Amino acid sequence: MDIIIPPLGESIVDATVGQWLKQVGETVAADEPIVSLETDKVAVEVPSPFAGVLTEHLFQEGDTVEVGAAIARIEEGGEATVSATKPAEPAKAATPAAAAAAAAPAPASAPSATPAQYTALSPAVRRLVEDYNLDPASITGTGKDARLTKGDVLAAIEAGTAKVQGAATTAAAEAAPSGPSRREERVRMTRIRQTIARRLKEAQDTAAILTTFNDVDMSAVMEARTRYKDLFDKKHGVRLGFMSFFVQASVLALKDVPAVNAGIEGDEIVYHDYADIGVAVSSPTGLVVPILRNAESLSFAETELAIADFGRRARDGKLTLPEMQGGTFTISNGGVFGSLLSTPILNPPQSAVLGMHRIEERPVVVNGQIVVRPMMYLAVSYDHRLVDGREAVTFLVRIKEALEDPMRLLIDL
Repeated sequence: MDIIIPPLGESIVDATVGQWLKQVGETVAADEPIVSLETDKVAVEVPSPFAGVLTEHLFQEGDTVEVGAAIARIEEGGEATVSATKPAEPAKAATPAAAAAAAAPAPASAPSATPAQYTALSPAVRRLVEDYNLDPASITGTGKDARLTKGDVLAAIEAGTAKVQGAATTAAAEAAPSGPSRREERVRMTRIRQTIARRLKEAQDTAAILTTFNDVDMSAVMEARTRYKDLFDKKHGVRLGFMSFFVQASVLALKDVPAVNAGIEGDEIVYHDYADIGVAVSSPTGLVVPILRNAESLSFAETELAIADFGRRARDGKLTLPEMQGGTFTISNGGVFGSLLSTPILNPPQSAVLGMHRIEERPVVVNGQIVVRPMMYLAVSYDHRLVDGREAVTFLVRIKEALEDPMRLLIDL
């Protein structure tokens, strides 16, 4: 029986095969995911509607497939022909010659990984691992059942955390005077990364983007977190983080400066009486921006729970396309990566984005005295076609005031 690609979301007509989660010959349970597809926004897992044995992949990883097409075939009630957990057969008695061969040391150039380490790897991931001669055990998997994805391997390569097979031999070879390395690599951009690149460029081409900056003394927020974090966690089951303070401060500022929460459609300005705030989170395939719907009606606990859920499902590739559509304003936190200052780019058709950065102790003047305070630079990039400089600066000052005196968030001041 054929496995058909289901509808993936409004206006999505095709996707890219990202990773086969089940291989030909493996047993598949009903509703068990068999393949991960990459759309313009998210990675979507396609489950099997019935149990059986996977008999055929109709597309390869990297192929483009249309919604409604058959992507695989399953034989109901069949018997598996391969199994990653199949026990090894008992070894037969070895001849003296065979025993001597088995006792001989392996060649130095042979990879140290056992075949079992490669069993759960998809073909695309296996190619990357073999091309770079990497040890899969040194890379943390974020896919289903902790499987490695292409994003995991590429991220480990970029971060320098992936270990090379036979590192000692490689190091010795590199020590030889063979000249500087000039290796190049070409990796096809994922569907999501292509969409991110296209939308960011469109934002720069269509909007008149300008950025204004301010800094905020985070002493009051940090003190509130320290005082209430244990009680907050005990009552709500989630850690009290900085993001809920920034979301609530943004809601307050958006009420005071509605132009920042508006958008341009054709020759009209659309003002929103609600705040659907996008919160940028990292995923194995890139940055994604799920939306906190009606953030103006959420409590601190509801905000933290929603953000924690977004982050967890982004890492697992479980976010859905509707959760990332729409939005009237975005918050991006580059501080978690150590950024001191940046100029964030708009997420069209939104008119503004707030950039958070790392907290750094700096000397500041308070009441004529030089003191050391935990300071954070804030940046608001905005579409100058809609938002005037006065409005952008006022908006940022409102956020600064609310964070430096969190009581304003409770009394709506």
